[in-house]
Amino acid sequence: MSTNVKPTAAGSSARRPAVAPALPAEPEDGRHARRERNRLAVVDAMLELYAEGNLEPSSDEIAERAGLSPRSLFRYFDDLDDLVRVAIARQHRRLHPLTALPVPADAPLPDRVGGLVQQRVRLFQAIASVGVVSRVRAPFQPLIAAELSLSRSFLRCQIEQLFAGELRALGKPGAAQAAAAIDVLTSFEAFQLFRHDQQQSVADVEATLVQSIHRLLEA
Repeated sequence: MSTNVKPTAAGSSARRPAVAPALPAEPEDGRHARRERNRLAVVDAMLELYAEGNLEPSSDEIAERAGLSPRSLFRYFDDLDDLVRVAIARQHRRLHPLTALPVPADAPLPDRVGGLVQQRVRLFQAIASVGVVSRVRAPFQPLIAAELSLSRSFLRCQIEQLFAGELRALGKPGAAQAAAAIDVLTSFEAFQLFRHDQQQSVADVEATLVQSIHRLLEA
């Protein structure tokens, strides 16, 4: 009699090797949430580095700050230019509440001038390094340039609305000149020059702007 064991019939589990059960796939919404968390971590890492004075951080520095590997950084962004654009847009959204004027258009002139100056100084202090980066990048990135143009237009309209009565009293040519001068004086670029080139304190900048705006509107 043969001592060989007969093969197991097809379909029998008696001699089938054990197979570990497949782990359930991560839900699509879970993967999306994780991707968004990592994406925001990268953007916030970039903004933190800007705030610390590092205006051109490397991909390695950004990844380390975000707690990700350098190779994974570009799973979320096309390149560094794309990341810069998203970071600047995120900072602008964060600071949008600071663009509101603290005084109504029918308040006395000294209150309106003081309110505008306080708003601009507070806004530009908050923008800080991101404002510098956006202006450096704007000539090379049309989306940043467009966003910067919209921001400037919005702030210019605030001046025209806040001082509409005083500007009308100056006549058309005088109004255009005064509005343009106030717009330049209360710009981010002027604030940077006052603070870093002229070495003025914030209080000195505010006093200079208040006095200059009054003179322009009362000319």
